[in-house]
Amino acid sequence: MELAPQPTAKKVNWSWTSALIGAASATAAAALISAKPKDPTFHLISIKLTSFKINLSNINADLTLTVHVTNPNITPIHYSSTTMSIFYDGSFLGEAHVKAGSQPPRSCRVLELPARLDGVELAHHAGKFFADVAKREMALDAKVEISGTAKMLWWEHWFKVHVECHVTVDPVFLDVIDQENESQLELFLAS
Repeated sequence: MELAPQPTAKKVNWSWTSALIGAASATAAAALISAKPKDPTFHLISIKLTSFKINLSNINADLTLTVHVTNPNITPIHYSSTTMSIFYDGSFLGEAHVKAGSQPPRSCRVLELPARLDGVELAHHAGKFFADVAKREMALDAKVEISGTAKMLWWEHWFKVHVECHVTVDPVFLDVIDQENESQLELFLAS
């Protein structure tokens, strides 16, 4: 009985240079994955009526919208002022003002946005509004585009965030009942 020849073990050349190159590659890949831009999140916390003005030509309701904003990215951001449009039953109802500002990386902020709603426009939807008051649920939509810069190392990159919100509120007590928020980040790599 003959034994089959045993395979010879191959000697592996191991070097510190190869190990360091492999570790550097893994670190670079992890950095790229964590640096991939992520969409910020927006969450309406509360609505507060600050004033109700009745004039001969118009009726306005001034509100303060308290919004929780999260920047999940590894870079700080700076954004310019903008206006959020608020819609009821498909019609423009008012707007909220977002002041220019900045936010550190991987952080949360609470913003208070002054808003004004047009009571005359709401009166055009009186039937639907009173039905919403009776059932204590009123659906509002809001849209805003926020532009700014994000600085990574020595380069500033322009970005734009498009946000769409669908919020259900109690029209009597202005409590937030439900909401769906979508944000989409667009990053411009060329300066």
